[in-house]
Amino acid sequence: MKWNVFVKFGCVQLMVLAALCSAHAQSPQPAPAPAAPPPILSFDDAVLNAAQALFSKAQLPPGDEKVDLVIDPLIDGFSGAQSTATRLIEKRIVKLVNEKFPRFRIVPFTKEALAKSPIVFLGTIRAVNNATVTEGPRDAYWICLRLADLKSNKIVSRGAARAKADEVDATPTLTFSENPVWADDAATAAYIKTCQNTNVGDPLNPAYVERINAAALISEGIDEYDNKRYRESLAFYRTALGAPGGDQLRVHNGVYLANWKLNRRDDAADAFGRLIGFSLMTNKLGVRFLFKPGSTRFLDDQAVTGPYPMWLKEIAGRVIQSNLCLEIVGHTSPTGPAQVNERLSALRAQTIKQLLERDEPRLSERLIATGVGPKETLIGTGKDDASDALDRRVEFKVLKCG
Repeated sequence: MKWNVFVKFGCVQLMVLAALCSAHAQSPQPAPAPAAPPPILSFDDAVLNAAQALFSKAQLPPGDEKVDLVIDPLIDGFSGAQSTATRLIEKRIVKLVNEKFPRFRIVPFTKEALAKSPIVFLGTIRAVNNATVTEGPRDAYWICLRLADLKSNKIVSRGAARAKADEVDATPTLTFSENPVWADDAATAAYIKTCQNTNVGDPLNPAYVERINAAALISEGIDEYDNKRYRESLAFYRTALGAPGGDQLRVHNGVYLANWKLNRRDDAADAFGRLIGFSLMTNKLGVRFLFKPGSTRFLDDQAVTGPYPMWLKEIAGRVIQSNLCLEIVGHTSPTGPAQVNERLSALRAQTIKQLLERDEPRLSERLIATGVGPKETLIGTGKDDASDALDRRVEFKVLKCG
């Protein structure tokens, strides 16, 4: 099994009716049945249905004046990663708007465009089960779309649909497939909440609005990295890091990746150390190590595993420097026998523990290793490829020492 290791009233009315007291209590009224989830459609039809509802019902100012629309790139609703599917949805949205909704004028997602307070398109896609919740086997993908008006500071439209799981390519794009660290991140959480936890008329999540200018710079940095223009990518990431709201996981990952690609080894090590320090503040992080299937040995691919010794050294140093204790927890996908997966997850966590202690012997009293197998999957599709790599992770959880 391929293993990727990654080092988040009713309203009670009291009515007093004078002179009207019934001698018999009325029968209680049954609670309204929950709305049925939308049907599971083909990927193309699901995207079209959600987008048609989103743009046709948008609450815009009266008149025929053009409205600027920027696209804040869609992300996976768990990991925050962009994927083949999210990029494809964006392409379908652009085509649909240009053909069917001429009142919207799509403009680049830049700080200059944001200064004019446009409408922002954002969305998430995440694997769910038949009841549209994220537990148990995942049977479909939930597509969530929103339009956010920066002038009124409100959600002005929403759209949603479910797509067949086997038609969704959730493979992360280049930047996100190479990001070494995953952790809880306030910026990603704000984006997801703005899409998944809002209705039309709701105010925008303040944390999302505060970070949107930095998000535009980050988006450009991601595009440059995906096109292998690493110097330009690094410049955008550095600018974002110095901007309000730019202290984000995506930025720290990006600074490290661009420096590594530019063969700036000292700068890359420093950036990775800062990335670990940032992530440790969330009390839980994952680092991406790739193991041989069914083994506790890393892949025989120097292009992939080359930075691992540096990663381990920086992790060990940051933990010592911060005077922390850690629980190293191994996870696996649900594929295969649960008992085998639990044992393998524990052995891989133990391997990471031993490597850290080799680099820094003082950690021997500060680390414990455990494995939970497939009990805490996040993606849950069981594809065992890049799309559900988070399910095959090792987490570092901060503990109180002593």
